[in-house]
Amino acid sequence: MSDPLPAGADEAPALFDDSRRLTGCNRWFAGPGVELTALGPAAADPAAWAAWAERVRRVCTHLGWPDPTPVWRLDGPQAVLAFAAPVDGLFTATELNEWAWAQQEDEATALRRLATLAQAEPSPPLQRLRRAAVQRGVPVNEDDDSLLLGEGVGSWMQPRAALPLPLDVPWAGLHGIPKALVTGSNGKTTTVRLLAAMAQAAGHRPGLSSTGGVVVGGAQRQRGDWSGPAGARAVLAEREVTLAVLETARGGLARRGLAVAQADVAVVTNVSVDHFGEYAIHSLADLAELKLVVARAVVHGGLLVLNADDAPLMAAAARLPHARDARRALFAAAHDAPALAALRAQGGTTCGVHDGRLLLAQRDALHDLGAVASMPLALGGAAAYNLMNMAAAALAALVGLGLPPAAVRETLQSFGHRPEDNPGRLERWQRGGAQVLIDYAHNPDGLAQLLAVARALAPRRLLLLLGQAGNREDAAILELARTAAAAQPDVVVIKELPSMQRGRPDGEVPALLLRGLQEGGLPPGRQRFGGVEAQAALTLLAEAADGDVVVLTLHDPASRPAVLAQLSVA
Repeated sequence: MSDPLPAGADEAPALFDDSRRLTGCNRWFAGPGVELTALGPAAADPAAWAAWAERVRRVCTHLGWPDPTPVWRLDGPQAVLAFAAPVDGLFTATELNEWAWAQQEDEATALRRLATLAQAEPSPPLQRLRRAAVQRGVPVNEDDDSLLLGEGVGSWMQPRAALPLPLDVPWAGLHGIPKALVTGSNGKTTTVRLLAAMAQAAGHRPGLSSTGGVVVGGAQRQRGDWSGPAGARAVLAEREVTLAVLETARGGLARRGLAVAQADVAVVTNVSVDHFGEYAIHSLADLAELKLVVARAVVHGGLLVLNADDAPLMAAAARLPHARDARRALFAAAHDAPALAALRAQGGTTCGVHDGRLLLAQRDALHDLGAVASMPLALGGAAAYNLMNMAAAALAALVGLGLPPAAVRETLQSFGHRPEDNPGRLERWQRGGAQVLIDYAHNPDGLAQLLAVARALAPRRLLLLLGQAGNREDAAILELARTAAAAQPDVVVIKELPSMQRGRPDGEVPALLLRGLQEGGLPPGRQRFGGVEAQAALTLLAEAADGDVVVLTLHDPASRPAVLAQLSVA
């Protein structure tokens, strides 16, 4: 990838940033492509975009590539410029994208350079293996270092530097496995873990990837955030896995696109205000459009599971062809919600609560999944958002993956009894006479729901640990603090997240949070700075007394051992 240079000596520089390959289907295209962020005065000029697009088309024609269908999107003072490109030409395409915008050299020179790159980039051994796999119906997944043929128990991985001939591949044992994709603003990890638990109850050896790591058959293989393409590949390369449940986070979708080309079911839990200002995401409509990329992967006859109570999500699903045309199932808080009733009238599948029970309606069958009051994740109905996660997981499991109703019911009645069932997501602990809730709660909607659960526990005092990563806009950080203030906690300890400052100086995010708490009307004296996350959490736990509810929003995995050690001896 070249360094950006001025477009010409007599004009303002036309620069770019963040030029990248989109290796899977993405927000713009059903297949691979490239994208860059255009900078400089020309970035807001439609005439400059049109000139860029024309240069892209000319060079693609010269290279013998298909129509690149260039697209652009204004992103504040910048612009996102993307076009479709062959999977074997993505490095060349990034160079083309950069030249077409910044014009570092004259066109004749650029054409010669790009033609040379395009000729050298494809790997004949890789192309032969791809063709052979397609002929046999074997899934192919690749990254810069390796090629994965098949999935899970039917997989075979080879380094790209030493690829075999097709006749040396053990094709008879290679095949795909059932796959579910889960995305959304909140509830992804809980839904993924529920689905994996349902699959295990049905006799599968599931593999899952999430922000909590990679887990195979209940055993942790990797820790940390594995909710992107690398996590999906790690699961699919595990030779024990018979079914995969893959959390698909916003960042991976925006930076690389989907890691898999096909899935049996895709779930979108919801969209809420979060991460605005990144990757041309400035509204709920933008975010819903990005999340609904998962619909592109749903196989013919597969299932798209959507939250009918989420108006921006449903509006985007009605607008986008790849989501609009997919076979869908809907969930909502109420079984009798109008959207659910309308879908059932058309023979569709839904899940919602009626008279205190979770009901899944599938064609002529009505599956009673049990009393909400007996489901640990629901906390007696106080955790309404977990009811939505359970409904989404039930639809994906029973209808999308074909798991037996008994396995779904059993999981809903047991999952969440133990903190290790769903670590970091509405974990409940007891510290003496105080109750402790641990949750990720990384955006205003998630925090509001968590604090509503805490208030439902009727605390003598409500104690809150509050912090945020630095890659949010100032307005989003202030809104998170105002959301906290609305719950009127008795004590708020503000934390710093050194590993998540994302370029902000020390103290900047805590200062914004303090300001937001004040703007939200939290009385003076209830808030203070507590240092880094682990230190602040331990300080808050030390303050807890009988009857208190302590809410710990933990974001840094490195903090968990110290906090759990303190809770385990309490």
